[in-house]
Amino acid sequence: MSTTLEPAVDSAAQKEVVEMAVATAGPTGRQLLAEVRDVLHDLPAFVTAPLYRRWHLHWGATPQEIAEALPGDALVPDAQFRSTRAITIAAPPEAVWPWLVQVGCLRAGWYSNDLLDNLGRPSATTIVPSLQHLEIGQWVPMSPSATPSDRTAFKVHSFDVNRWLLWSKPESTWAWQLTPTNDGGTRLVTRVHAVYDWRHPLAALLGVLLMEFGDFAMLRRMLHGIKTRAESFDREASRPLGGPGRGVSAAAEKGPLAAAPHSRRQACGSR
Repeated sequence: MSTTLEPAVDSAAQKEVVEMAVATAGPTGRQLLAEVRDVLHDLPAFVTAPLYRRWHLHWGATPQEIAEALPGDALVPDAQFRSTRAITIAAPPEAVWPWLVQVGCLRAGWYSNDLLDNLGRPSATTIVPSLQHLEIGQWVPMSPSATPSDRTAFKVHSFDVNRWLLWSKPESTWAWQLTPTNDGGTRLVTRVHAVYDWRHPLAALLGVLLMEFGDFAMLRRMLHGIKTRAESFDREASRPLGGPGRGVSAAAEKGPLAAAPHSRRQACGSR
């Protein structure tokens, strides 16, 4: 019995190592050129974002989605930056969720401008099993720092598998909501709240530059990146995504995600 099982285990382990290596590989010359081209393409959006701030803060979102309460809304009540953006994905929530779970610099990337937010390493185009573990307090790195901190990474604050995910830092929150559509797709809504703490001028100035100039172009590209990956993977899959850390049952659940009092909502310890 053991002799028939061992090759399968080895094969699975080797496959995971290969997937992880691909996910964290450096860019080829062609990929690096494409990344430079993407940044140049988005440069006008970076420079002009403050001019159409009111519009881009609600890019893709409906009035109902903008007004809807999401997890984390009350954590930074003095936020000067508040955005709610959304996109429709032709794949069910359980096909979108794994892409969010593995996000992070030098993890699966951010599916955005890799030259700027992932050291040029191309974001993953596959779901990496070793990055599918999710727990409260887990770091979501925004930089390659060997020791993540509240300055260089978000933390997983709370989540309900296939329904919503909340990342947080002392001065900001980043929420994701996945709502099933009637045709089997997903409305992916994301909300960012950020505080500019002028008691620390340099940090506040950096926050203004990142949020007021960089956030829209980067997040729009990230939403499209998730959409492209989830739709492509869902079309190729012969069965719904499953396995540890993914879950598939929540796709059929309805109703506002933030108003689910009996969900598996978990919170970080007090700071």
